[in-house]
Amino acid sequence: MTDNLPARRNLLSRIPFQVILEPRLEEPPRWYPWFITILAVVIALLIGAVILALAGGNPWATYAHIGRAAFGNLGVLSDTMVKAIPLMIVGLACSLAFRMRIWNIGAEGQFFMGAFGASAVVLTPMLPADAPSWLFIPCMLIAGMLCGAIWGFIPGFLKAKFNVNEIISTLMMNYIAISWNNYWIFAVWTEGGFQMSRVFPRNAWLPRLTDFAAEVPLFRGLTTHFGLVLALVAAVIVWLILYRSQWGYEIRLVGDNPRAAHYAGISIGRNIVYVMMLSGALAGMAGMSEISGVVHRLQGAISPGYGFTGIIVAWLAKLNPLAVIPVSILFGALILAGREIQPSGIPKMMNGIILVCLIASDFLLRYRISITRRMEEE
Repeated sequence: MTDNLPARRNLLSRIPFQVILEPRLEEPPRWYPWFITILAVVIALLIGAVILALAGGNPWATYAHIGRAAFGNLGVLSDTMVKAIPLMIVGLACSLAFRMRIWNIGAEGQFFMGAFGASAVVLTPMLPADAPSWLFIPCMLIAGMLCGAIWGFIPGFLKAKFNVNEIISTLMMNYIAISWNNYWIFAVWTEGGFQMSRVFPRNAWLPRLTDFAAEVPLFRGLTTHFGLVLALVAAVIVWLILYRSQWGYEIRLVGDNPRAAHYAGISIGRNIVYVMMLSGALAGMAGMSEISGVVHRLQGAISPGYGFTGIIVAWLAKLNPLAVIPVSILFGALILAGREIQPSGIPKMMNGIILVCLIASDFLLRYRISITRRMEEE
């Protein structure tokens, strides 16, 4: 190996150009991170196309089919929005925590706990079966957000009080939440021994567009539910918190420079707990909207990985609450249309490739690459 080293150096010296990596001393232009993100997605799609071609498929026909199956008409667009709604809310939950550099990887568990809390209102029952929807829905929403907030409080408190790594604690709590739900599904609320509860009464369902078809015939058959309104309102509120409030300034300052925040008298521990609770509450809202707007009963298979996909959505949106909405729609399209091609295979593959490319693209945000002509040695 050492004998070939001079030969390699001699070969490299013949190349007329050299690549130099320099740490960025200044912030890049505002458009640059978005350009890098779009470039990362394009590269991910090209990598996916190569993999599909090696597997014997036609990548361009596959991508075209995904587009038609997700956006081809009003009906499939409505179904795409149904898949995008939980991603929107979970993406907001992750964006809020990540903005303070708190790595909440437990949105999946908080999602399940939100579904549990909303279901408990119906199945305990906390309200009479004939209670009106205007009472059922707010109570389910509050219960779902409360359970999600509690599930976010635990790792937040451990991080603030004992500096426990939040990545590990939130990740482990995902499995606890799923097992907790399974206990209630199998042992307490099971319907005939199956892995599901009884169906919720109609007054515990979130309204869907098709429910208003008598007044608006265009809505007939459209499955988009009121969770979309919850997601849009939540996006505006999170944006206002982050960029138009004193608390949002503290969150951003702690995320950008914890030492400066400490010197400014900001309680970092208190903010960690509050942010994790709000992040968990948002993920719990996503679980409530899915259980009340789509599934209409508590069961094990209520999430194809919304909590983890929400992490990718947040990064792709550059932690911007308003950008989370369109990014979620694109991922909702991938989940919906991908199932027609191959159950869970293509969506999970593309999610993984996009995440890897996004992580790799951060390198270009931290370093400047320059290509210069190699100077001839005298």
